[in-house]
Amino acid sequence: MILFGQTISWSWVAGYYVTMTFVTLVLYAWDKSAAQRGADRVRERTLHLSSLAGGFAGAFAGQAILRHKTRHAGFAVVAWLALLVHAAAWIGWWMR
Repeated sequence: MILFGQTISWSWVAGYYVTMTFVTLVLYAWDKSAAQRGADRVRERTLHLSSLAGGFAGAFAGQAILRHKTRHAGFAVVAWLALLVHAAAWIGWWMR
C-alpha cells in the first residue's frame, strides 16, 4: 500500500489502529479512575484527539465498558465523527 508516497504494509496500519485503540481505552480508564479518586483528570482535548487520531474504537469501548463519559454527548459525537472521517479517508484512498 502506498500512502503519502511511502510504501506501508497493511499490518503496520492495523497495528497503528490497535495501538491507538489501546491507548485511548487506557486514557479513558485513567480518567475514570482519577475522577473516582478526585485526582487530576485527563484533559477532554486529549481524549478527543486520541479518538480522532484513530482510537475511536477505544473511545467506544471506554464509554460502553467503563461507562465513562456517557452523559457527555460530545464524546460520542467526536468518536462517531472520527470513525466517519477515517472511513471516508480509507474509502477515498481505495477508490482513487
